[in-house]
Amino acid sequence: MSHKIIRLSHVAKDGRARMVDVSGKRVTQRTARAEAVVRLGARIVARLKEPGGVRKGDPVETARIAGIMAAKRTAELIPLCHSLPLDLVDVQVTFGRNFLRIESLVRTSHVTGVEMEALTAAAVAALTIYDMCKAADKGIVIERIQLLEKTGGISGHWKRDA
Repeated sequence: MSHKIIRLSHVAKDGRARMVDVSGKRVTQRTARAEAVVRLGARIVARLKEPGGVRKGDPVETARIAGIMAAKRTAELIPLCHSLPLDLVDVQVTFGRNFLRIESLVRTSHVTGVEMEALTAAAVAALTIYDMCKAADKGIVIERIQLLEKTGGISGHWKRDA
């Protein structure tokens, strides 16, 4: 049985955490899409669809803004991420019967990718929905925070299988 050694880019040969040196990389346009799913009761989802349905304000619009803000601050939250100038952060929320699906899209022209920014946007938007709805239901579940697609860079295009 052969074991292929997996080299992690943020771990030095001596095992210490390290920031990846991207100074020799080429600038390309890079995008990433990520999602998070928030499972709520069908009653709460119906209330979220109604204008003025929640006293604290509009949780969906607040979550969208929170996701955008979080993407812009990813390097402050994830220790080894590079600070990136973001050209676009978009966060969209779609309704299911008993869930919300949050999808983020992030774009930059830089030397490193924006996967972490897209994942952070989706995760923080989901946490914001939780925060604004927790009084109505303590059983809310955030699940399936995942990268959907990325483009650019040396590894090129990657898309999650359906």
